[in-house]
Amino acid sequence: MSTAERVAVYPGTFDPITNGHVDILRRSLAVFDRVVVAIAANVRKQPLFTVEERVQFIRDALGPVAGRVEYDSFSGLLVEYCQQRGAATIIRGLRAPADFEYEFQFAVMNRRLAPAVDTMFLMTAEENFYVSSSLVKEVSEFGGDISGLVPDAVRRALDLRHPRLKKTP
Repeated sequence: MSTAERVAVYPGTFDPITNGHVDILRRSLAVFDRVVVAIAANVRKQPLFTVEERVQFIRDALGPVAGRVEYDSFSGLLVEYCQQRGAATIIRGLRAPADFEYEFQFAVMNRRLAPAVDTMFLMTAEENFYVSSSLVKEVSEFGGDISGLVPDAVRRALDLRHPRLKKTP
């Protein structure tokens, strides 16, 4: 008896990936055989890092399990992308109740557009509830400490882009 491979798509801009994203991705790999990290081309956001840099950050953060993760970029309707990739599930991470309301709207629309594609919500670990890529970039830009919020490779890259502000006496 053959069982079909369980494939999920984890979409986002991941600019940059945070420890919350890593948590959701690792937990997704406990449920699915393969996860496609789909880096969205968001026309409303000006990315700080290239797609290639973001992929490398994710690979570095995942270590040995990275072999079960595929990386791609996409634009257009997410459910159409899922269908093209043979994925029946979209993974979405939640941090707070407001995230659910926002994500729920997309899940319902996606379900209407493609009834065979489900959305799975995963709550991030408690220590990551308040962490977002935008917040991490802003704190880094103003010289704040982002240790423990992002993988080390991301912290180092942000430190290079936003050197710590020197305070004069």
